[in-house]
Amino acid sequence: MDSTAAAAQAPVLLVTNDDGIDAPGLRFLVDQLVAAGRYRVLVCAPDTDKSGVSHCITWRPALRCKRVDISGATAFGVSGTPADCTSLGISGKLFDGVVPDLVLSGINIGNNCGYHVIYSGTVAGAREAFLYGIPAISMSYDWVAGQSSVNDLKVSAEVCMPLINTIVTEIKNGTYPKGSFLNVDVPTDAAHHKGYKITKQGTYMARISWEQTVYKKPAVESYQTANMDVDSEKDSELVTPSENDLLFKRVIVGRNSDGVEGEDTDHNSLADGYITVTPLGALSRTEPDAIPYFKACVSRLVSKFASLGPSFYRSRVA
Repeated sequence: MDSTAAAAQAPVLLVTNDDGIDAPGLRFLVDQLVAAGRYRVLVCAPDTDKSGVSHCITWRPALRCKRVDISGATAFGVSGTPADCTSLGISGKLFDGVVPDLVLSGINIGNNCGYHVIYSGTVAGAREAFLYGIPAISMSYDWVAGQSSVNDLKVSAEVCMPLINTIVTEIKNGTYPKGSFLNVDVPTDAAHHKGYKITKQGTYMARISWEQTVYKKPAVESYQTANMDVDSEKDSELVTPSENDLLFKRVIVGRNSDGVEGEDTDHNSLADGYITVTPLGALSRTEPDAIPYFKACVSRLVSKFASLGPSFYRSRVA
């Protein structure tokens, strides 16, 4: 088989993220995929940092796509969100009819455990593929300011490759399940991780409040300052709001833990040094023990208003 035929039969992997197409986490991941020599690598990622946008999509404006030079890959920077990028990338419209076998989102700077999954653009990039029946993995590195370095992102890409290779094999064999996508978090000491561990999503969350400020937010992307200690007020422009304007900035006031949930939650296992692999779905279900309560509550509500007769409903509608 010649090289052209082999390339045509190679599994197609689409890479996206939320830190932006220039982010080192994405570039290191693409480098690893290209170096493996067994994949056709496509990249469709935001042209700027889109961290924390969750599953936001662009509805009305057209997306602007620009070719980006990434060795060994076909790449586009896109004006939309991570979900937009995945949607466009799997549509067959951007890559001349090619639809990926697997979508990879990351590698993100900062963990995406617990409730952070809801806010994460990285996870949304994978979830969007899952919604359309394409296997997907979101990947994040547990960055700690003052301790982590950009090289840890390179190591994170390396340690994720065995999992990626295994999933591709499962897809090729037709044995990969369709009911989940995977959310992967790599521990801070990526080079000395304890191995892969299947975990469940916990309730870990950084608690946010607000403080009034007179400084603009620095106009820099997170990945550009990831290996720096940045004083956001010192490095920001002092502004004087108009008389009717107030400026507020987010501040972290605490972090809750998964301590009561056991050792098999994503954040607890990540803190213990494991690469966590958390199967996720797209449905938001409540706890099973809450269902009887709400059934009884609604039943009482229906009985109460039914006793008031049709005239009650007509008066409320009017």
